[in-house]
Amino acid sequence: MNRSILIVICDFLLVSLLAFSTVDINKPGQTGVPQMKLSSKPDAVTGKQDLGDVMRLALDEERKNRDQLVGELTRARSLVSQQDQQIQNVRSQLETKEQLAAQLAAERTNLQTQFAAAQTNLASLNEQLRATSAETALTKEQSAAMSAEARKQAEKAATLEQQLAQLQKNNQSLQSDQEALRNQLLLSQASNHTAVAQMSQLQEEVEVQRKENARLADGVKVLASQSSELAHEIRDNRALTPNMIFEEMTSNRVAAYITGVKSGLFGIESSKDRLAKVILVTDGTNTFAIGHVQDTPLTFWNPGTPWEKLSGTLSHGSASIPIQSLSFSLLDPRVVLIPVTAEKARSLGCKAYHFSKDPYVFQDAVVVGTRDDYYGECKFQIDTSAPHYLKMDHNSLKGLFGKFNPSSGDLVLSKTGELLGVMANDNYCAIIRNFDPEAVIRFGREGLGQTTALTLATLHGLVTDMPFKLQ
Repeated sequence: MNRSILIVICDFLLVSLLAFSTVDINKPGQTGVPQMKLSSKPDAVTGKQDLGDVMRLALDEERKNRDQLVGELTRARSLVSQQDQQIQNVRSQLETKEQLAAQLAAERTNLQTQFAAAQTNLASLNEQLRATSAETALTKEQSAAMSAEARKQAEKAATLEQQLAQLQKNNQSLQSDQEALRNQLLLSQASNHTAVAQMSQLQEEVEVQRKENARLADGVKVLASQSSELAHEIRDNRALTPNMIFEEMTSNRVAAYITGVKSGLFGIESSKDRLAKVILVTDGTNTFAIGHVQDTPLTFWNPGTPWEKLSGTLSHGSASIPIQSLSFSLLDPRVVLIPVTAEKARSLGCKAYHFSKDPYVFQDAVVVGTRDDYYGECKFQIDTSAPHYLKMDHNSLKGLFGKFNPSSGDLVLSKTGELLGVMANDNYCAIIRNFDPEAVIRFGREGLGQTTALTLATLHGLVTDMPFKLQ
């Protein structure tokens, strides 16, 4: 039993003895045997019961510890036995064969000894027989007995010889089995080494193939990306005919109707309106309707016109949306931009054109009128003195529909169907690459009280400050 448990039991016994042997000190004058006061509680537990419980707990703990140790010992023995069995399993058959071979060799030696002794006895008896035959004094009974003994020894020798032959045969068979077992063991070991080598080689081949597959997959991804980019580049750089460009624009043009109201003499209001065919252009994030200031009632002059109220709509088919504001491009203030939200652009149901990625890919471009129905093809040249403009080559004009006489406000598209810019005047096209504004004019109620005259006069000054060829 555990020493700590014994100490607890002893302490508990000592406390119990002291508790139940206390003398009633409230009556010191009374003689006789001191009385012990017992607890009157019905559920009081005696010291004997507590001692029994403690001993039972200690015994249960000892049994649990012993059972745990026995279980661990059993598992350890089982593990050792399994390991010994695995170690001896391969060699058991070979050792058994060797033991049988040793036993047969011992038996063969014993039989050989007995056979040699029998032959010696036979030779001795034959010699005695020859001697007794020569002697006339021997009786016939002695001669018969000796002959019988000689036959018996001869039969025993023959039997021993047969047993020896059988033992030799069994020994040879056992040696053959033993040699076959050794060969089988060697073949198994060689096969095991070969299998391990093949497995290692296969693992290397699998790893090499995995790397090759990964490399091929990367190559396929790169090739697919390059093919997609190439197809996209081919599609983007595919030249469209002017007829195709004009036909597409015809179904996607938006009617921009703008009205301006101002006060005249004697307080009488006068109005001015314009209707032009513009297109929607997007940079992937924002969308604007783009046109020329000539497509609006606004005019650049100094002093500018004090418009009191401006309103307008953009229409396509049966859909129509109000114009909230109009801005003038920072690249050239004559290019006007009307913002259109993504939701309103979807409601119009027409295509939004993109800016040309490379305006210089094709020398030829398509010019489409915004106020009259005409279009044609012509060449544009780079003017190094005006880097943000393209100069029209009037000698290359090829009118295809209507009276083709390009002028300011016409839209210029590349041969890929993307927007190059807007004709700033009759000779130069302003290349549009963004929607950055120079100034903004509000429409409707938000535009009441704004200084449109000052804005228009300022923009007039910007245009007149340009080189004369660009004005």
